[in-house]
Amino acid sequence: MPFLRPNTILVAAFSLAVILNGGLLPSAEAQALILTPTAEDPDVLDVTGPADSVLQTPDEAFAGLPLDRKGAVDWMQVLDSGIIAPRTSVRQMVMEEMEVLDKDIIMKNTRAMPYVKFPHKAHTRWLSCANCHNEIFAPKAGSSQVNMRKIFMGEYCGVCHGKVAFTPTNYCERCHSVPHGNTKAWW
Repeated sequence: MPFLRPNTILVAAFSLAVILNGGLLPSAEAQALILTPTAEDPDVLDVTGPADSVLQTPDEAFAGLPLDRKGAVDWMQVLDSGIIAPRTSVRQMVMEEMEVLDKDIIMKNTRAMPYVKFPHKAHTRWLSCANCHNEIFAPKAGSSQVNMRKIFMGEYCGVCHGKVAFTPTNYCERCHSVPHGNTKAWW
């Protein structure tokens, strides 16, 4: 059995009982919930491969990067500081000017949770619009039927969040950030 590095990116062992849409998530679907793969996952990193000895460990790669209040890398602060400069597309070899859209979308179908504020600016600083529209999200606000069950199943926001961006099970308040009615800010 190959040696696996200690987990430095995500502790993904927890018991999860998710109540969504008025009922428990069926066990077959619960098993399909896939959290962020760790660097030790053999499907992500082959520690027996010839390049393994020259790769940085996650501790080395993330050393000195600003952290959020939960101890994970604060990628927006990393971006704001100029430490990194994302590409507009993985398909392009020539860098283009990133088209930043400063427009927030408020999603109000959140039951007893605070409304969700989707900040286009934070996302379009990382990705061009074509990454999400029209394949993941319809371009018209409110026309995509986004819900937590679908996000946990890797659809909509879950295409990135829980894989390459912060895990939605750990940071509710980052999206559910607009208190309304009887909802309260717990953060």
